[in-house]
Amino acid sequence: MRKVDTIVQTKHMYTMQGEGVGYCYNYDIAIENGKIVAIAPKEEVAKEYTAEKVIDATDHLVLPGFIDAHMHTCHAVLRGLAQDIDKWMMDAIAPLDAVRSYDAKAAGSRLAVAEAVMNGTTTIGDDGNDLAPCVEFIDKIGARGNISVRIRDAVNRRYLDGEVYDYKQELAEKNIAEFMDLYEKYHNKKNDRIRIRFGPQGCDFVSPESLAKIKEMAIKLDTKIHMHLQQDSREMEQMTMRYGLRSIPFLDSIDYLDNYLIGIHLTESTTEELELLVKRGVSAVYCPGSIGLILGIIAPGSEMRQLGGNVGLGSDQSAGNNCHNMINEMKLCSLFGKIKKGNGVDQPAWESLRMATIEGAKALGIDDITGSITVGKTADIIFINLEDPSMNPVYTEPMRNFIPNLVYAAPGSIVDTVMVNGKLLMENRKPLTFDYQELRRDVQKYANEIGEKVAPKFWEINGMNAQMMKKNQL
Repeated sequence: MRKVDTIVQTKHMYTMQGEGVGYCYNYDIAIENGKIVAIAPKEEVAKEYTAEKVIDATDHLVLPGFIDAHMHTCHAVLRGLAQDIDKWMMDAIAPLDAVRSYDAKAAGSRLAVAEAVMNGTTTIGDDGNDLAPCVEFIDKIGARGNISVRIRDAVNRRYLDGEVYDYKQELAEKNIAEFMDLYEKYHNKKNDRIRIRFGPQGCDFVSPESLAKIKEMAIKLDTKIHMHLQQDSREMEQMTMRYGLRSIPFLDSIDYLDNYLIGIHLTESTTEELELLVKRGVSAVYCPGSIGLILGIIAPGSEMRQLGGNVGLGSDQSAGNNCHNMINEMKLCSLFGKIKKGNGVDQPAWESLRMATIEGAKALGIDDITGSITVGKTADIIFINLEDPSMNPVYTEPMRNFIPNLVYAAPGSIVDTVMVNGKLLMENRKPLTFDYQELRRDVQKYANEIGEKVAPKFWEINGMNAQMMKKNQL
């Protein structure tokens, strides 16, 4: 018999193999050196393998870990400060950014990563600057990272309506230097758990010269470009004022639309523009909760999937969305898809589950290593608590009700156990590689500082949140 590191015994498992959800009954998983070496009926695995550790997951639902394809983890320190308002970026986030320290951002990132892992996310798709603390934390706790370093030439200040952004190319050069530092230290290293990507904030924030340099470097370094794309009317205004073109046509004019590009949000995209992205091989990330809360819009993520594009799901940031919980994103994805089409058939639960797992991995270009429970891939696996009220009663005949209950009823806390690369990060709801209470206390300290520092500007701007405070509505 072959001895392996771990055997996971399952009863109900969805592997995400094939075009559906890959349901398996009474199969076990053999894991060695972080990778899946066998998935077979119990009796076959028992005959062929013995293990150092045997995990009994027969009273759980076993799934691939979730892929959160787009996050801004550092915003977790600002949770709850930018909802129910207009001018989200300029009136709410910009003043907060101005007083938020490097250490505060780092504390927020650690909290967001912990939150995501405790809700079943195994791949953290972070985007931003000052990312070293986040990557270090991901590495330390054993999670998987898909990290995009933000690049922009636009000077970071509050712009009035009708103002075109000021560019300073030295800002982008500084960001590219941060990218190279992280790329050389982490990319394809750490058991291939961490990938480093270029993250131009948007083609309105980045000069054509910097965009060209990023593309050249991405091809040379064989990495991806992760960019906000047609995310709102503000971006469309900037692009038309500067170039006389919307973002997607502009990028097509400079040969930027190909399989190196991952477009985030696509909120303002037409069907014709989505068809062009699919034709050119561009992948996308849909963040239903964030865009719904910030803009009150249903972005066309489901539509691009129906056109044949690779589309994953993301939680974006908790200063807009308020949580890093992929079960929440799956529910909103299916709900919004039905509302947009005006029927209860579109965007079924199983399709949203695929977008949170294997389709998200395809969109990020990491489906060779994760996204499904498949022999040869890494063991990124989660266990769902079937005793939770939201999962009961259980039906297996004439149909299985696991996926509808998971997507439409379950809370994030239904995730019981999380494994990445064959290593347990959480077991029986207890984090094993980080101390959540310590992270929570650390973030609160910085939240107190930020609140005190931003108060004068908050009242000076007198935005919608300030007005709600004056009316005792918050």
